[in-house]
Order: sequence, then C-alpha cells, then structure tokens
Amino acid sequence: MPKVAVYDITGKQTGEEIELMDYVFGVEFNEAVVHQAVVMQQANERQGTHATKTRGMVRGGGRKPWKQKGTGRARAGSVRSPLWVGGGTVFGPAPRSHAKDMPRKARRLAIRCALSAKVAEGALVVVDNLTFDAPKTKDAVAMLTGFEAADKKALIITDGENENVEKSSRNIEKVKALSNDCLNVYDILNAEKVLLAKDAVARIEEVLA
Repeated sequence: MPKVAVYDITGKQTGEEIELMDYVFGVEFNEAVVHQAVVMQQANERQGTHATKTRGMVRGGGRKPWKQKGTGRARAGSVRSPLWVGGGTVFGPAPRSHAKDMPRKARRLAIRCALSAKVAEGALVVVDNLTFDAPKTKDAVAMLTGFEAADKKALIITDGENENVEKSSRNIEKVKALSNDCLNVYDILNAEKVLLAKDAVARIEEVLA
C-alpha cells in the first residue's frame, strides 16, 4: 500500500502518515480506458445546439424568380435555393446530442488510474481538516502558497460539499474545488497539484474499491 504524509492546511507535515488502498491509488495506468473517459466527459459537456437553416426554413422564396423557359437564364424555382446568396444551407449541422456512455466499472477504473498517476508523480497531497471558517479567497491563496501551488493548476477535493472551500477558490485562476462525490478523470489529470481532504480518502476508497 502506498503511504503518503499528512499535511495541515498551512502546508506543514503533521508527522502522521496514511496508507492508501492499492486497488484505488496504486493501479497500473490504463491509457485506453482513461482516454475513453476523457472523450466521454468532454463530449457530454457539448450542448449540441448548433444549427443552420435549410432552404425550407429560410424566410421567403415562395415565388418563382422568372419563368421556366425563354429567358436564356438557368432554371430557378426559388431565391432561397442553396445556390443563391441568402439561400439555405446544404447538410449543415442540426441540433443533436453528443452524449457518450461507458460501463460503470470502466469509469471507476479510469478514476483509479488518474488518482494512481498523481500518487506516483508525488502530486497528490493529503490534507487534514481541509476547511475554512468562512468563504475567503485569501485563505485559499494562503493554503495553496503553503503547498507551492499558488501559480499552478490545482484541484481541491473536499469531503462532501464544502461551500466555504468552493467559494474561497472560485475566483482563483487555475484552481477548482470538487466534492469527493464529483470526481472525474479530466480534472484530476489536468491538475498539477491535487489536495485531497483526509476525511475524503475513506469515502473514495469505499466507492471505488
């Protein structure tokens, strides 16, 4: 089992170590599954509302521009033909869902791989009593400075919803706060530093084990 030191909110070691479950924080990186999970997450975030109008949707064009024969010009039935300026679009995008899905076991494996990769890099830090008394941005900045992550992409994982931590980090560039119930592969991999609440470790292991 990988062992990591426990830190306080100021970035100092408490002298305590915590053992992380091998099955969750020590698995071999599966690139194919992780890639599939990231693609799924990004696809599910797409709105799919992009659209264009076909010739039947463009206003006007009900009258035939000129008679069929005898003018010397090409036949035309509507000024809203795709061949005309102001006409409809051929084969344009239509509103649709870009959603993808993965089996639950594969999704959980991808999260385990992402967490294990951060442990292997030494980029995952376990923080004891990760909470603030009030929503203050300066408290979050002070904590990140203690972990030398003030100018890095950082992910803060709290034990359940923590409004004070979320609001304190909301205005800091490159920083994101998540509940342990909202873990996702992209945010974990995208972060250069992951601050994980000590109380959240047991819950994460319980869900992913």
